[in-house]
Amino acid sequence: MNGQRRVAALFLTDWPIDRFFRALERAPADERCHRPERDAALALVMPGQGGLRIVAATGAARAEGIEPGQGVADALALYPALMVHEADPVADRAALKKLSDWCGRYTPWTAPDPCGMASEPDGIWMDITGCDHLFGGEAALAEDLIRRLAGFNIKARIAVASTPGAAWALARFGKKHISVLPAGEEGQALSALPVAALRVNAAVADGLARLGLKQVGDLYGRARAPLTARFGRAVSQRLDEALGYAMEPISPQMPLVPYRARLHFVNGLTRIVDIETVIEKLARELCTLLTRDEKGARRLELLLFRADGDVTCLQAGTSAASHEASHLARLFREKLQQIDDEMDMGFGIEAASLAVLAVDPLKHRQETMTGELSRACEIDGLVDRLSGRLGAEHVTRLVPHESHMPERAVRPVAILRNRQPVSSDAWRQKALRHVDGTVLRPLSMLAAPEPIEVMAEIPEGPPRHFRWRKMLYQIARAEGPERIAPEWWRDCRAHTRDYYRVEDTQGCRFWLFRDGLYTRDEALPRWFIQGMFG
Repeated sequence: MNGQRRVAALFLTDWPIDRFFRALERAPADERCHRPERDAALALVMPGQGGLRIVAATGAARAEGIEPGQGVADALALYPALMVHEADPVADRAALKKLSDWCGRYTPWTAPDPCGMASEPDGIWMDITGCDHLFGGEAALAEDLIRRLAGFNIKARIAVASTPGAAWALARFGKKHISVLPAGEEGQALSALPVAALRVNAAVADGLARLGLKQVGDLYGRARAPLTARFGRAVSQRLDEALGYAMEPISPQMPLVPYRARLHFVNGLTRIVDIETVIEKLARELCTLLTRDEKGARRLELLLFRADGDVTCLQAGTSAASHEASHLARLFREKLQQIDDEMDMGFGIEAASLAVLAVDPLKHRQETMTGELSRACEIDGLVDRLSGRLGAEHVTRLVPHESHMPERAVRPVAILRNRQPVSSDAWRQKALRHVDGTVLRPLSMLAAPEPIEVMAEIPEGPPRHFRWRKMLYQIARAEGPERIAPEWWRDCRAHTRDYYRVEDTQGCRFWLFRDGLYTRDEALPRWFIQGMFG
């Protein structure tokens, strides 16, 4: 067992009742009439076997004998004054996920616990390894968490242990609301707890109890083969996980990030300008680490933790690896300015976290003689700012694409998603050449072919002069044609094209084509200009 690993299990004792009342508190004023009080006998119900079933009940309802799993008819017969409301498990899971994200202010490794006491999740995993010293120790972290949840009107218990299984058992079956178990004492702490503390289902727990194995300690030293044959591997596996003989991973909701910086505030921040100052400080801290490791940030995430439990998440990306704090901070400053009117500070921002989700090796760039950054750096910064304002999918670049049709020989790609530069060789390969190296296709293309008026000596021959944008061009030389057949699988009505490279009397060179053939197509061919040679 790895004694350095420390896991906190948070058990929400009245979930989803607490979630139900929090939703009522946030309801509009005109919807608050006739709402129940917290000390009222209330139950949440949802369809189940045999009709509506109780899924959660308040303390006052449980005092009258109302328990989860009862039918609604039986519960009302037992206590006619019971108030019944429909449960919303989808909203409950979403709220638990949101609360799990908020717990990220203590550790980045958080996840809702799927193994709740009821049919729905009612807890949160937190791997606090290496994080407790930031809050004054494990006990201080647990006390701070319980105190803040109480401020949200959420009742909870928490246990910290070296294994998730031990922490889960103590949080739900221990005698204390806050339990901190030293490493190596799992066996002694769990021995007096019921076997249900091993996260086995009710049928397995009842079967063990009938055999006289009512407490976890009763399983110590027992032969595994008979238990496995009767109850499956679940009992032995859960026991080994709780005692630390088997490793149990926790899958976090937040991605594992290589770099992260965070700040906590005594008083909540309520002004955008203060948040911008915090972002700059976090960016400088991160860039110090990035410079040390010769890495550059490619994707970043900012989390702002509100005092009422909400979390605001902002993400930004860079077109090239960057370790400049001012540039990274500016990306989020512009995002904050965009949502300034819509952003709800609540009772203030009590913590902030800036994480680098993706990094690339840092490429050193040559500065100018005056010590300024090169033009490439300026372009990268411009691309990042435009992506932040307009959206990453709206800032594109052209890359070569396999197609004989010139207007389809390139395609736009979001620059932040495909940041690999396209070499000039790739573009030269797209420009067909003669054996003597002469370029057959221009690199300067119009956005779309434009119609022109052409006069030719013979119908199938090259043009003698053409009129484009009200200007007449007299042709001195012409080369061609280069015939390109249509892509029949895309448009069966397209015509064959004959392309000509022409030069006028002023030395300007153009790329023209005739759309259609006189001897094949019924409609008269038309002429277009598609590009110019430099």
